[in-house]
Amino acid sequence: MIKTIKQLLLGAAIALTLISGAQAGETLQRIIDFKTLKVGMSADQPPMTTLNRQGGVMGLDVDLARGLARAMRVQLDIKVLPFGDLLTALEKGEIDLVMSNMSITPERSEKAYFAGPYMMTGKSILTRSSVLAQVESTGAINRADLKIAAIANSTSATFAQENTPEAELTTTATSDEAVALLIAGKVDAVLADMAVCKLAVLRNPESGLVTLKKPLTMEPVGIAIKADDRQLQNLIDNFMDAFGKTGVLSQLRKKWFENGDWVAALP
Repeated sequence: MIKTIKQLLLGAAIALTLISGAQAGETLQRIIDFKTLKVGMSADQPPMTTLNRQGGVMGLDVDLARGLARAMRVQLDIKVLPFGDLLTALEKGEIDLVMSNMSITPERSEKAYFAGPYMMTGKSILTRSSVLAQVESTGAINRADLKIAAIANSTSATFAQENTPEAELTTTATSDEAVALLIAGKVDAVLADMAVCKLAVLRNPESGLVTLKKPLTMEPVGIAIKADDRQLQNLIDNFMDAFGKTGVLSQLRKKWFENGDWVAALP
């Protein structure tokens, strides 16, 4: 993967040189001037973005952000923020990109431009009930006697509000907090991305956690960029297109979704 990314560096340097000579957008100009790319992540959505034992950030989105920074010949500065605060930080100019397993929705697209998609994700439920683990539609969990947890301001929370209005919804700041509520018996299920649910099962082998075999939905994941910075949008689009054609993205997907070695680095 590193070799492939290095092959893109020359093209990246030429692109940045051309943009520097033209009128770069505000965000891209700041990246060029300070030679730093600031990327916002929640660091609680493995295997896309999560913390390791040393407190550092790792995941597919982290590797992809490093690849973009290398290609742009700038330093990478990862800003860890609650998921619900990421788009606000982008709008305020506190970060340059959001790379945090963020699915592309019409509502989010009104606030930001999305490069991609570079991944597909889907909603699932995490539970300790063998009965709930067999559901194939939201109708089976739209019950007043069920308590469901989801990350605040996430598509999972919106999905729960729209599709399971009868159930009692509890929102949390992180997926770890939601899983803790489930293990403690304070909720009956956690609604989250399939990858988050599968990892929770692996990390808590003694807790009796189970998840669905097939996701309830399919959602595209992209990189959020400030809506009015066309130059940065074009640059990231070009890099992502190159990463796809040269196999970088497929290598990252294989590393983080097919090879489970990274789980050993989790806290």
